[in-house]
Amino acid sequence: MEEKKKSWLKVIVDANPALSDALGDFFMGAFSAAVESGAPDEPGWGTVSAWLEQADITEDEREQILSKVRAYLAELESAIGCSGGVVRYEVVEDQDWMANWKKSFAPFSIVDGLVIAPSWEEYKPQEGEQVITMDPGMAFGTGLHDTTSFTMEFIREAVGEGAKTLLDVGTGTGVLGMAGLLFGAERVLGIDNDPEAVRAAVANVETNGLAGKMKVEETPLEEVEGVFDIVAANIIHNVLLSMSSDLVARLAPGGSLVISGILAGRQTENIQRVFSCLGLQQVGERIGKEWVALRFVRV
Repeated sequence: MEEKKKSWLKVIVDANPALSDALGDFFMGAFSAAVESGAPDEPGWGTVSAWLEQADITEDEREQILSKVRAYLAELESAIGCSGGVVRYEVVEDQDWMANWKKSFAPFSIVDGLVIAPSWEEYKPQEGEQVITMDPGMAFGTGLHDTTSFTMEFIREAVGEGAKTLLDVGTGTGVLGMAGLLFGAERVLGIDNDPEAVRAAVANVETNGLAGKMKVEETPLEEVEGVFDIVAANIIHNVLLSMSSDLVARLAPGGSLVISGILAGRQTENIQRVFSCLGLQQVGERIGKEWVALRFVRV
């Protein structure tokens, strides 16, 4: 009797191209999905496709996933004042899509001296390079755009000035926390309200031999105990505003708050105003084509 082929769920989101990076990170953090999206000069710009690693997903599971994606898309669209995004899906029979997807990814430098390397490729670091190894579906998209690299640069800057502890809020795959440790931080706590993201981050932390220095939990921000030299949050504008007081409350005197996931213009101005009113002083800004990262210090 012929063995039944496995099937895989492919989720496609057609939306404002400004949301592509955030959607890619969401798919990988929440579902350990393999993700692809078009570049500005390609026909698929604004379309994000994600293949979930779990085979033979039931109809109920599929509807739960699609509901979660639609809710996140609505949140993103509300944050930038747009609408009209569409979520659709396909069920794809097994055709070794993961092996084909792997071919399109190679080790890449996320910031100077730090390389993200997929686990299926052997990578020998050059002199002075450090490496974070990621498993399929967990990493890519978390380092290929401005929000992640800008945040990392600010974390490295703060560690270079003597910061030792880091709270990574909305840790996703854990890449920011792991980078902080490689830059010289001594202790990291990553938190996320999504259990799938927590599982992905824990696996990545263990793969990189950093479990002794980085913990990952579902603990809500307001319940985190103690203060940290660095608090990093690469999320989205509205969520950052809603948790602004809790972010500042977890920041040690003289500590750095690093924020990204905000768009240039009105969103950046809102963040600057709110956190300045909470007693922080802005000391840094990174600006890409659309996205901005800010560094504040608690004086």
